[in-house]
Amino acid sequence: MRTRLSVVLPAISAALFLASSTGALAAESVNLMLNWTPTADHAPLYYAKAQGWYKDAGIELNIEAGKGSALSAQRVGSGGAQFGISDFPTALQAVGKGAELKAVMAIYANSPQGFYWLKSSGIEGPKEFPSHKIGNPPGDASRLMWPAFAKKIGIDPASVRFVNLSPQAKVGALKSKSVDIISDFYNEHDLKVREFGDDLGFIAWRDAGLNMYGNSLFVNSAYLASKPDTVKTFASITQRAYEACVKDFEPCLKALTADVSGLSPDNQRDQWGRIKDLMRDQTTTTVALGAFDGERVQADYDLVKELIGLDKDFDPATMFTNDYLDKNVRMPAAQ
Repeated sequence: MRTRLSVVLPAISAALFLASSTGALAAESVNLMLNWTPTADHAPLYYAKAQGWYKDAGIELNIEAGKGSALSAQRVGSGGAQFGISDFPTALQAVGKGAELKAVMAIYANSPQGFYWLKSSGIEGPKEFPSHKIGNPPGDASRLMWPAFAKKIGIDPASVRFVNLSPQAKVGALKSKSVDIISDFYNEHDLKVREFGDDLGFIAWRDAGLNMYGNSLFVNSAYLASKPDTVKTFASITQRAYEACVKDFEPCLKALTADVSGLSPDNQRDQWGRIKDLMRDQTTTTVALGAFDGERVQADYDLVKELIGLDKDFDPATMFTNDYLDKNVRMPAAQ
């Protein structure tokens, strides 16, 4: 036993010294561009950063607020940021325009997109959208994907007028009736229910037959090719962070609100409850949290190509990988 320990202990000491020496080197600076301003769905990133998980792995993470999935996809696709969060169909369009992107983790396994209106306006459903005003930001994924939604429900995509609004101005604009309809993620559903009560009209895109992948974590393809180990580390830490927040959101909420001002904790808790529903599907509960299903990716590609169009065709299988996720980390089934 003494002989065995005399061999093992020096090996452990050498490994610890190597790890310590590696950590002492300058951490690699990595930029992550969000799809929008930080809210509950980004809390795991802030939690992992606050816990030092990225830094301990040699990654100095800079989180940058975004201004829409289109901009995030373009930024990462051009190499302006190593990682980014973007709506998957929007990223498909970006790749069709030449952006160099690969998805390494699905955050929303279900589409978060939805439209809201007031029943008192006379709108009973999306068939009555024509001739009305829809308020949302110009870089919003739902505006880019609007032609697909319109064609799916059988109305002319050109039959509505879009009004530019910041995300924070949507509810106020609907309340003041300066717009007739707003687009928004399902995350914020509870806030609107409290604000408008029984007068609130709503349709989720997934209920209209458009359940595409939503926000996903993308990496620049050239960066992935040059630094696959860093990408694997980043993806596995991020997956672990989302797992931790699913188990207990309070520490994640604390990290988010400590770094981002102006957020209502109660609203963020409500959001996270909805987000967990959006994260959960057959693949994330049986393969890995954040894993993609190839058949669904192909279906999303076909839908975008058919209803919106792509500047150039490509193999959608090259658009994603599950190789950087821990298959032992899975999304729990609904309780």
